[in-house]
Amino acid sequence: MQRVTIVGLGLIGGSIGLGLRRWSADQGKDGALQVTGFDSDLAQQQYAQKINAVDRAEWRLDKAVRDADLVVVCTPVATMRDLFADIAPHLQAGAVVTDVGSTKADVLRWADSTLPTTVSFVGGHPMAGKAQSIEAAEADLFKGATWCVCPSVRAGEDAIRTVLGLIAAVGAESYFVDPTEHDAYVAGVSHLPAVVSAALMRSVSRDPSWRDMKTLSATGFRDVTRLAAGSPAMHRDILLTNRDAVGRWIDQLVTQLQEVRADLAADDRADRLDRFFTEARDARADWATQTGREGELLQATQDELGKTGIGDQMGRMLLGGLMGRRRTLPERGGRGARSNGREERHG
Repeated sequence: MQRVTIVGLGLIGGSIGLGLRRWSADQGKDGALQVTGFDSDLAQQQYAQKINAVDRAEWRLDKAVRDADLVVVCTPVATMRDLFADIAPHLQAGAVVTDVGSTKADVLRWADSTLPTTVSFVGGHPMAGKAQSIEAAEADLFKGATWCVCPSVRAGEDAIRTVLGLIAAVGAESYFVDPTEHDAYVAGVSHLPAVVSAALMRSVSRDPSWRDMKTLSATGFRDVTRLAAGSPAMHRDILLTNRDAVGRWIDQLVTQLQEVRADLAADDRADRLDRFFTEARDARADWATQTGREGELLQATQDELGKTGIGDQMGRMLLGGLMGRRRTLPERGGRGARSNGREERHG
């Protein structure tokens, strides 16, 4: 029997449990996989049992991990160093530990310095999620999503295969990446958007006119400020464990805003403003029409692309065959190599 323990039963932990248990049932392997859950919030632990995200819940962390073959840490990043220290004496030799944290360099350092040498650590980060907690957990949360994989230098091939098996079981695609590169990349595409979302929300809501302004807000404002509804503690911890990379992207954004501000103050900058929005639109179109191995849109922009009024440039790109293109993915061994977890079962 393969024993998996999920520590932290929020949206991500609950969805991993649901995905694993469904995979086990679909494979006709009921009883071959046992999913144990632990959460310091007993209400979340009870809810995970109620929705069958776990086979059983354990009220003590040491007992939850003692016999586990695979431990999946789904707690906030800032808690992981202490959590590794807490579970280290109770892990069995040969166990594999992975995580789902949004930053990786610090997490891997903590794991290497804290976990016993008889245990393999493989860092992970699924690029999927919502603002809600376990009440929104679903088995399909990770379907088609990219799941970053950052093995520790001590992690063996079997440990990496174990984590790739988990990723494949929940329907995600694994993506091997250096921890420092990971943090630099996600700072731009994940952490900076959270800062922008919160900054916009704070900027307009602090204005004396906000009471009247908010009645005029619509989908554009809703979409841009969605991330501001996330956990403040989560966003704080992400930024504090990725200071330099996030700071660099904030500087880039400030430069862009300053250029727009200067153009607004000048009398002859209409062409510059036009170029600003045109380049952004074209880059967005290129991003929105990326396709994966099976030809599906990687960013789930089907509804968006199907709407009228999407713009002439987008239409030209689609008619030019951009939607049908396939991005060539590097084999493992190079930086940023991707494995879908189904075809490649090795590190």
